[in-house]
Amino acid sequence: MAQIFANISESNKCKLLKTLEANTYSFKENEEISAVMYNVNTIGIITTGLIEMFKIDYDGNKYLVDEFLEDDVFGYMFNPIPNTDLEIIVKEDATIIFIDYQEILKSPINKPYYIDFLKNLLIIINQKLQEKNERLEILTNKSIRNKLLAYFRIMAKKHSTRYVYLPFNFTDLANYLVIDRSAMSREISYLKAEGFIEIKGKRITLLYDI
Repeated sequence: MAQIFANISESNKCKLLKTLEANTYSFKENEEISAVMYNVNTIGIITTGLIEMFKIDYDGNKYLVDEFLEDDVFGYMFNPIPNTDLEIIVKEDATIIFIDYQEILKSPINKPYYIDFLKNLLIIINQKLQEKNERLEILTNKSIRNKLLAYFRIMAKKHSTRYVYLPFNFTDLANYLVIDRSAMSREISYLKAEGFIEIKGKRITLLYDI
């Protein structure tokens, strides 16, 4: 993931955040931060920590939409899901910078560091779009097996390796793939027994052509 402040010095970063009227907040594990993002134009930049975004269905069930790490950028504008159906939870203590996108649009662009900031933001937005397309490719598969194989294939190709290191636990993976965890675990056991994969902790080795 590209860094939003790449090629920007600490002094220029301070000037930039002041110009954009940015606010920095600290959050504790399991804290819900959607209230801070009441404005749909708000962009969050994670400086430390880990957060997760969930979709809530009509029955109150939660499904993992995305996970965001240090240097990641997130916001409602990056998701096609209405913000009223989303919940953002801190998984590990986090410090986050919040910027109103409207401030970015109206700020002057005659400073080199500001142009670097815009370039970095565009790169990150493009990466986000690619990630959304990848997930759409996965979720269009109907069977649990095909969803798993599509996910493994995309992750392996992205890193040019047959080793897939799961970024989350099996419960979160099931939520990410929008499938039942127990059914997913059974399918993973079948894939292992049939010689498609090997598993060691969070590392999955693909034994088939990708």
